Amino acid sequence: MRWGTKVARLAVAGGAAGVLVAGIALPVVGGAGLGFRTVANEVDIKPVDLVEPPPAEITIVRDAKGKAFARFYDEYRQAVAFEEIADVMKTAIVAIEDYRFYEHGAIDLEGTLRALATNLRSGQVSQGGSSITQQYVKQVLLNSADTDAGRAAALEASYARKLNELRYAMGVEEKYTKDQILEKYLNIAYFGAGAYGVEAAAKRFFGVKAARLTLAQAATLAGAVQDPNATDPNLGRKHRDRLLNRRDVVLNRMAELGKITPAAAAKAKAAKLGYKGTKLPGGCESSKYPYFCLYVRQEILSNPDFGPTADARLKLLNRGGLTITTTIDPAMQAAADRAIKRYVHAFDAPVAAEALVEPGTGAVKAMAASRPYGRSKARNEISYNVVADAAHGGGVGFQAGSTFKTFTLITALKQGMKVDDGLTAGAGYRAPGYATFKNCAGENIGDPTHTVTNDEGSPGFKTLRTGTWGSVNTFFMELEQRVGLCETVTTAKSLGIRRADGRALQEYETFTLGINEMDPVTVAAAYAAVAARGTYCAPRAITRITDRDGEATAYRPKCRRVLDPATADATADVLSGVFTKGTMRHVGGIGRDAAGKTGTTDDYAAAWFAGFTPDLAAAVSLGDPRGSQRHKLTGVTIGGRYYGAVAGGTLPGPIWKDTMVGALAGVPPTSFTPIDQARFEGCSEGCRPTADDGDVTVEPEDGRPELEDDRPELEDD
Repeated sequence: MRWGTKVARLAVAGGAAGVLVAGIALPVVGGAGLGFRTVANEVDIKPVDLVEPPPAEITIVRDAKGKAFARFYDEYRQAVAFEEIADVMKTAIVAIEDYRFYEHGAIDLEGTLRALATNLRSGQVSQGGSSITQQYVKQVLLNSADTDAGRAAALEASYARKLNELRYAMGVEEKYTKDQILEKYLNIAYFGAGAYGVEAAAKRFFGVKAARLTLAQAATLAGAVQDPNATDPNLGRKHRDRLLNRRDVVLNRMAELGKITPAAAAKAKAAKLGYKGTKLPGGCESSKYPYFCLYVRQEILSNPDFGPTADARLKLLNRGGLTITTTIDPAMQAAADRAIKRYVHAFDAPVAAEALVEPGTGAVKAMAASRPYGRSKARNEISYNVVADAAHGGGVGFQAGSTFKTFTLITALKQGMKVDDGLTAGAGYRAPGYATFKNCAGENIGDPTHTVTNDEGSPGFKTLRTGTWGSVNTFFMELEQRVGLCETVTTAKSLGIRRADGRALQEYETFTLGINEMDPVTVAAAYAAVAARGTYCAPRAITRITDRDGEATAYRPKCRRVLDPATADATADVLSGVFTKGTMRHVGGIGRDAAGKTGTTDDYAAAWFAGFTPDLAAAVSLGDPRGSQRHKLTGVTIGGRYYGAVAGGTLPGPIWKDTMVGALAGVPPTSFTPIDQARFEGCSEGCRPTADDGDVTVEPEDGRPELEDDRPELEDD
């Protein structure tokens, strides 16, 4: 009882003298005969419940087959259960950090007496004497701090902090068993080299799970927690030498306490450090699927469902310990990667990009590009998501060219035209007057001073079929004049079309010629709606998110009917002829029902192909990210081959074909629903097909550009 009285008096005197450590250091739970209650009451030390936000854990992103391909984190940590930690690791950490951990309460009397003597001599808190429970409390407070000031307060060398820690430690000891406290401590502690928690440390240091740590390895990790920055093996030889010395200190202590034999200690000390420095996978740059990874990341960061603010969403992603299951199909991704690599090299100036989207669900099955993602100029990396729009980490995109003619075709079919209805297309098209076209704001758009030409394309009478197969510019200008500019824009918007840069669509008379910059995901999703017989589904990358507690939330497709099925079927029927009678005739089909449209922009600034089967849609773009209007696809070497000019059927078409053949290998072919002949076949009264009908000029098989004027008058990027 005399010790308790002395401690209480010393606490009062120490407070006046600025040496409050006496009141902090001595009270102890479980010290028999030491008068804890009296001391606690006199210095107001009572248990306080510690708010324990879960420590930051890595978020793991998995493909559709369940395999991880990306990780996001602020702190690389994977929490594990007590039984998933090797017993030798538990023994080592207790031996060196708090050997009486299982015998004392919130504080260790012997350790604190030792610290008290040192602190009284120095006049400040120079030695902690902290128990494992107190260390756990400090880590929780540090990890909970949202500001630099809060983090500094959690680490400051003050009596107030120590007293606070003690109150919380007493609360923790009342709340948990010793095994539970040790598990929590081992999962929150920092071991150096960027590894938080024992599981991450075991993998980082030695390439093993925490359950399989050896004696020498466990002693190394136990030694690291005292000063993980000073013993960080990544920082050089001196740091590794210090870590090796700390390991031996732990082994000696374990032998001294009888936890291991002297022989076992000697054998472990004879072993090399064995640090492997296993890479900590994380971020999209290290992902196998970097562009899809970027897409998923932005899906989380931009969605208010995951937090009220951008900071809250980022915190959830990097610290929440989520498991995100996605739509990416490894086999389809591999097919896209192979196809692009075959035709476009990573060091080529132009970049090819491709997205695969599943009709009826909007599931993004693959996102591929010819250049690697990153910031290294030496490796010709690209620092944004070239496959997606700006909202998903992308850039401004490339003008989509004649892929937009499909929306004018659809509009004509919606308005009752039959596939053999047609009109006469001249060698050039000029709007009859300023009021010829009106945008969706009702403004006059037509410019009678601007002429759209076909160059080598053939003028004459064209039907919906032949005009589409030949991709005749003047035909589609006449057709858009007939069906309406705003009506065509409205059709495109219903199919999810929006500019890659997020700005409003440019609604000029050349809209049908693809003057708007697009991204492959958006274009593929639009074409997928035709494949799904008129059901548009927003592109979807995430199917399920499981939180750290195992609670799962499923994310279902967001779909809407935008076309009646018969109109979609008629569109597919017309577009299927592009492979047999049109601008993809030299490339050929894929051995199953398929439909699509080439796209080449003004003066070969960019080239596209977008197409679909009933089971899968894809869009391929090709352009120079330095600025497609300044760096056109003329006189270029791509994939080791020289091209005088690159059109939609020159490279994007073959890439699309190879991708689809590989991606659908093993998938039973599905047929298109036949066209409603009574509604769409033939022509309305007054149509007059001629001998010219059906004539198209296509790209020869030597890879030279198709001889169509698939090229609108366009503005600079």
